[in-house]
Amino acid sequence: MDRHGAAHDSLGRVIDDVAKDALHTRLRRDREALLWKLDGLSEYDARRPLTATGTNLLGLVKHVATVEARYFGEVFDRPSPEPLCRWQDSDGSDHWAAEDETRDQIVAFYRRTWDHADATIDALALDTPGHVPWWPDPCPNTTLFAVMVHVLGETIRHTGHADILRETVDGRTGVRAENERPADDKARAARFAKIEQTATAALAEVRPTRH
Repeated sequence: MDRHGAAHDSLGRVIDDVAKDALHTRLRRDREALLWKLDGLSEYDARRPLTATGTNLLGLVKHVATVEARYFGEVFDRPSPEPLCRWQDSDGSDHWAAEDETRDQIVAFYRRTWDHADATIDALALDTPGHVPWWPDPCPNTTLFAVMVHVLGETIRHTGHADILRETVDGRTGVRAENERPADDKARAARFAKIEQTATAALAEVRPTRH
């Protein structure tokens, strides 16, 4: 390889390192944000269904932990040490906490999953091939880069769900505890009323006129 080829490879590695670090940093941030949504909640509020489909805060944590365990585990032939059912046998029970599961157990499971996932991310290059058997053809063969983007997307999506659910429970919002500001109930009520007023006005504008 000539010096130009070596320089090109070196630049490629630098770009890959920057991309991996950016994705990994954002994943770490949103993991913590998701966990923070459980802060200060009673056992009931952490577990109770808050939508018609049963979405709940502790279940979101359990589900995202399971996602990370699978994608950064068996996809790269680095099985997670956590006890997981076969993906073929998944029945959706990772979306809520069973009666014999505590919040501490699920949070600890998530944190241990971080350690295993981080080890996979640190050990492999972005173009490392992986195989996702639960993705339909022709998509099962993938790379670490694609999996990092996928898992980050899952984490961001469910952290957004958790943000809305937590606001529904007690009005708390935000990404981090240190950035949270005390809720101004009067200002919130005024904002709500203003948005409701504009929505009602829009409805009146599109309502057909009867002759």
